[in-house]
Amino acid sequence: MTVSYMFAMDEARGLGYQNRMPWYLPADFAYFKQTTLEHTVLMGRKTFDSLGGKSLPRRRNVILTRDKSFEAPGCETVTSPEDAVKPYRPGGEQADEELFVIGGAEIFSLLMPYADRMYITEIHHTFEVDTYFPELDRTEWKEVSRTKGPKDERNPYDYEFVIYERAAN
Repeated sequence: MTVSYMFAMDEARGLGYQNRMPWYLPADFAYFKQTTLEHTVLMGRKTFDSLGGKSLPRRRNVILTRDKSFEAPGCETVTSPEDAVKPYRPGGEQADEELFVIGGAEIFSLLMPYADRMYITEIHHTFEVDTYFPELDRTEWKEVSRTKGPKDERNPYDYEFVIYERAAN
């Protein structure tokens, strides 16, 4: 069982501006797609809205929302963090699967106690943002992988794909 976060952030932990990503980084989109295909992605309603109100293809889409009547084509809904991760905990029906939490900031904060791994695209630039990833206690996480992605004609910023795993206590 693994509850993983997958997101991109700038040097100031910025995630977005007006419910959109303030950068365009095709390599990050490709990494996200390659990593999450055929898995379950969990997101908040605002993140779902930022995707144009459409489910991500070839993934099981789950939306965490307080609105018990919320429905979206091609998606499942849950109304509590516990209900979102329960199938992925030991003994759950998806205990052998990896769940990808893809945002937004409020969902990241709510689910932090359950997170086992983080796939972060660290963008070496600072953008105008209004949404931030929560402050992270670095003593609780260990870096297990870092791959540099250079700026080029398609990707206008230097970036790195970094994987962290929760440190054993």
